[in-house]
Amino acid sequence: MNVSVVLFTSDLRLHDHPPLRAAHDADAVVPLFVRDAGVDAAGFAVPNRLAFLADCLRDLDAGLRARGGRLVLRSGDLVDTVCAVAAEADAADVHMAADVSGYAHRREQRLRRALEAAGRRLHVHDTVTTVLAPGAVTPAAKDHFAVFTPYFRRWSHQPPRTLLAAPRSLRVPDGIGSERLPSRDAVPGRSPGLPDGGETAGRAALASWLRTGVAGYEDGHDDLPGDATSRLSPHLHFGTLSPVELVHRARKSGGRGAEAFVRQLAWRDFHRQVLAARQDAARVDYRTRHDRWRSASEARADIEAWRQGRTGYPVIDAAMRQLRYEGWMHNRGRLLTASFLTKTLYVDWRVGARHFLDLLVDGDVADNQLNWQWMAGTGTDSRPNRVLNPLTQARRYDPDGAYVRRWVPELAAVEGPLVHEPWKLNGAGRAAIDGYPDPIVDLAEGLARFRRARGLD
Repeated sequence: MNVSVVLFTSDLRLHDHPPLRAAHDADAVVPLFVRDAGVDAAGFAVPNRLAFLADCLRDLDAGLRARGGRLVLRSGDLVDTVCAVAAEADAADVHMAADVSGYAHRREQRLRRALEAAGRRLHVHDTVTTVLAPGAVTPAAKDHFAVFTPYFRRWSHQPPRTLLAAPRSLRVPDGIGSERLPSRDAVPGRSPGLPDGGETAGRAALASWLRTGVAGYEDGHDDLPGDATSRLSPHLHFGTLSPVELVHRARKSGGRGAEAFVRQLAWRDFHRQVLAARQDAARVDYRTRHDRWRSASEARADIEAWRQGRTGYPVIDAAMRQLRYEGWMHNRGRLLTASFLTKTLYVDWRVGARHFLDLLVDGDVADNQLNWQWMAGTGTDSRPNRVLNPLTQARRYDPDGAYVRRWVPELAAVEGPLVHEPWKLNGAGRAAIDGYPDPIVDLAEGLARFRRARGLD
């Protein structure tokens, strides 16, 4: 009997899944997910993503069982485990999705060598977690685009591949053992407002978004209290939704909102092609500004205030508290909090990137690290010294203060735009917010420090 293994990684779905479609040509298929010990050791197995992952694995198993199959779950070194399962099933072929991180590349190379040594083949499929493969479009004489706009222009003229239907049935060989599937309830420390994971939840969210949300995306995606973003990023991170399908369906919907949404999907691909070409950008400056960031001891109190949402700047604190409660943050909030940490407080972007990865359910090395670098001015941003003023931004994107009042309950009784500057309250108004901190830094002083550090004075 001809048997293939499908190794699921960050592609936990049945719809539009090239590795599964290719493996389905065999007589039997082993759908395998490995809880990779290397990922755990690197510190990426954090509560919010583990809980969401548990949902995804249970939903994937249910979808496979509805088609006559099941998910095989194992834990350990990924290479050793895949080789062991392939031997148990006497599988000639292993199919998996391509990835872009340095760890993923090294893991793939190890797996290929080990399988070939045993007389088996590894097939790595592109456009499973991206719309276009990294390197599908490149500038003349270079291996990647360093600026988004020309990349997007070329990206937009490349039609995405055809969508693939989910399999109607699957046969899994007998005798392939599996560990028990995890449950989110067994994961301590997860955020109280963490969303549900899994392809079923993802497809329902997509349908709702296309029906009621995408049309207003262009005008409303920066509106903090309106929360007009798709919130599909966790499903894209875990691959419960296909980015190729999202582009097809958004373009079918049409309109300015859909075009703006597709542009955000292009940003995902852009970051992945940068990281594929410059794998060290996950940990070192893509474009150094020769920063001498404040030391950990010097900035310790400021960093902790930022993490806890107690900087004294309400819009910053609201965003940081949303992150802790939901494991997710509005995109405008991500920009504001990153600018505040790296430029107003002049703290190394890696400190913020690590904190985000500790909490974000959509915490993704390419998007997270390169967006932090973009905001810190060490990445692909063409305006590396821009500083987002939290007061100006709050008045623009939360003019009535509804977002702040939602996430900073100490200020719920403060009416009007003064909620963004509570230090200006006096008398009974100031007494009513007793316990909310004064600003930890004067904005003008923070800006002056940053400009001195970057040699802009």
